[in-house]
Amino acid sequence: MTQRYKITFAYDGTQFAGFQRQPHQRTVEGVLTKLVNRMAKQPDGTFGVYGSGRTDAGVHALAQVAHFDFPFPIPADKMLKGLNSMCPLDIQIKDVEIVSDTFHARYDVTGKKYLYRLALGPFTDPFKRFYTAHWRFPLDFNRMETAIQDLVGTHNFASFVAAGAKPGSRIRTIFSTQATYDEAAQEIQLEFYGDGFMYNQVRIMTAVLVEIGMKKRPVDDIQRLLAVQDRQQARLTMPAHGLFLKRVYYPGDDPKHSEKKRRERD
Repeated sequence: MTQRYKITFAYDGTQFAGFQRQPHQRTVEGVLTKLVNRMAKQPDGTFGVYGSGRTDAGVHALAQVAHFDFPFPIPADKMLKGLNSMCPLDIQIKDVEIVSDTFHARYDVTGKKYLYRLALGPFTDPFKRFYTAHWRFPLDFNRMETAIQDLVGTHNFASFVAAGAKPGSRIRTIFSTQATYDEAAQEIQLEFYGDGFMYNQVRIMTAVLVEIGMKKRPVDDIQRLLAVQDRQQARLTMPAHGLFLKRVYYPGDDPKHSEKKRRERD
C-alpha cells in the first residue's frame, strides 16, 4: 500500500525550462520525479510528482507544493533528508508532510501568492540579473501603489491573459495586493494573492502597473482594461525572471479564503 507525501520546496528557475516535464528539457517536475523514483528503487519512473501548478522557464518559487505516492512508508523527516541529499543545488525541499491519499496538490489549492521584483536604476545589478526585472526609466511608485488596488476583487481578467492560455473562464478573484518600495535596495516589489492566476497573468498585470508608473497610462486604467476584456490593450508582458511563486494555500491555511476550489489549470 502506498503512502502519499506533500512536499514544499523552493527552486531557482534560471536553469529550468519551466516546471512541467518536457521531452529533452530540464524541468523541475522531471528532476523531482527522478529523485522520488530513485528513492523508491523504481528506475522505470513508476511514481509521478504532481505540482500545484506550472511555472514558466525562468520563474522562481519560494514555496511551491507537490505530492507523490511512495511504495513504502518513510517518516517525513527521513524523506526530507533523503530528497535533499539528492537534490541539485537549485532545488531545496523545505518541508515534507504525510497526507491523506485524497489530498491533491493541484486540485485542493484555495489560493496562491506571487511576488514580482523590479530593480531600478540606470544599470543592471549583476547579482540581481536572474532574480529581478531591471527597469532603468523613472517610475512614479505612488501611482503604482494606487493602481494595484484596482485589481482586488472578482473580475474577468481577459485583458491580462496571454494568447497561449487554455480556453475557459477568465474570471478570477484577487484577495489582496501590495506594492512596496525599498529605497535602499532600489527595488519595487509587487505581491498578488488570489484564488488562481492564468498564463502570464501576473507578468501582464505588472507590465500595466509599470506603464502607469511611467505615466503612459492613466492611474485608473486597470478599471478600463477589466471592462474592455481585450488582451491587445494591455500590450506588454514583463520578463519571467522577476517572478516568484511565494506561497500556495490549502483549506485551513487562510480562514478568510478557505473555500476549496478545483480548476483545470492556473
